[in-house]
Amino acid sequence: MTAGDTRKPKRPHHRPAAGGKQAPTAQQAPRKAKSPRELALDTLVKVAQTGAYSNLQLNRVLQEAELQRADAGLVTELVYGTIQRQATLDHWLSRFVAKGLHKLDPWVHQLLRLSAYQLLFLDRVPAHAAVNEAVTIAKKRGHAGISGMVNGVLRSIDRGRSELELSAVTHADRAVQTALRHSYPEWLVRRWTEVYGAETAEAICASGNGQPHASIRANTLRLSREALLEQLQAAGYEAEASPVAPAGIIISRGGNLADTDGFREGLWTMQDESSMLVSEVVAPAAGMQVLDCCAAPGGKSTHLAELMGGKGKVWANDIHAHKRELIVSQTERLKLRNVEAITEDAMKLGERFKPHSMDAVLLDAPCSGFGVIRRKPEIKWNKTAGDVAEIAAVQQRLLDAVCGLVRPGGVLVYSTCTIEQEENERQVARFLKEHPEFELDANWPEAIVEQLRKAGAVGERFDGQAQLLPQHFNSDGFFIARMVKRA
Repeated sequence: MTAGDTRKPKRPHHRPAAGGKQAPTAQQAPRKAKSPRELALDTLVKVAQTGAYSNLQLNRVLQEAELQRADAGLVTELVYGTIQRQATLDHWLSRFVAKGLHKLDPWVHQLLRLSAYQLLFLDRVPAHAAVNEAVTIAKKRGHAGISGMVNGVLRSIDRGRSELELSAVTHADRAVQTALRHSYPEWLVRRWTEVYGAETAEAICASGNGQPHASIRANTLRLSREALLEQLQAAGYEAEASPVAPAGIIISRGGNLADTDGFREGLWTMQDESSMLVSEVVAPAAGMQVLDCCAAPGGKSTHLAELMGGKGKVWANDIHAHKRELIVSQTERLKLRNVEAITEDAMKLGERFKPHSMDAVLLDAPCSGFGVIRRKPEIKWNKTAGDVAEIAAVQQRLLDAVCGLVRPGGVLVYSTCTIEQEENERQVARFLKEHPEFELDANWPEAIVEQLRKAGAVGERFDGQAQLLPQHFNSDGFFIARMVKRA
């Protein structure tokens, strides 16, 4: 959907994680199963009150509930869609809630949001089903006054649906209008408008509300991308080669790719196309010593190992021991023998390894995450401008801590999954000013640079750093900078 497109988007179901639960014992009376809308409500309240990640909380709920695929799809749709569109929903709800949304109990507010989302954004859900179940939930959790208010508000919205269109949301201030139409915090829209301009800022917001497509990275040590593509198409998947990621394949339609023999046999890795570019930009050669400083869950580390032909050594580090196990699991599944997963504070890697001991160092730094909003919509509501400044300070310390490990003539790649200049271009500029022994290096794979130019992600004068916006390839927003240490 383009920035100017004000149609109500239709979102296909996200793929829920499969899970199971124990059957009740003879001493336990089985509890009455909650409806999909109740489960969605529980998830929304939990995310709002505790700051839990929507995808993790949702997976937990779905695993415990053991729903049929259609019901699990509805829960997923309601959770992501409601969080994604909450500012627009509140803008409309405020017309019908006389005492003000801020005076509602949190669960009532979330119930109105998810019900209004169904009425206004999901044509396939019958209005009576959305309204009637909302009233039933309100009666179950509240009292007659609450259920009556919920019924009245939702029926008013249903009657006025023809007027509650995104195109009808207007404001003299373009930033306010964009924030309301596309459901983003006003401060964030203004920030992006200052950097990218009003049109691009709106395109970023519109793209962030889109459905993330599935993409996989072929394990080219096992088979070529072309061979894997043929295999997937023969199995009934709608699959095509990524235009920008050399090992990437985009899956438009098919089953759960993580629950297949091909995945279990290590033929591919689930990874976003933008993320795949990072290791390609490192461009490690066979026999190198390479360090991935913040590696979990291991997607980039395993990609580095594959690009090295399984020869040399990739040190995959993460600060958390339980996340190290994720890396180990990945390497074992992909049958890679040249990755060693370690647990260390990245700030202390200079104490673990000798200076100038690495041919290449990758710092995929912790960041604000604004590039992955379509996957984790709560990020736009949970982060503040102060958070960006704090995260940028951490990134600065990390860069300063690991750069000494790069040998003269070696490579340092810095990447984030955000679109904030303070964390990206300005971070790199500061680093280069304080570390004149490093310089930007435009020696990226030529085919990647060509595709980035076509998409408008880089200009003719490419200096070795690129900011991918989510609308460039309908992938995650990512920043990548390649630097070399002067010999």
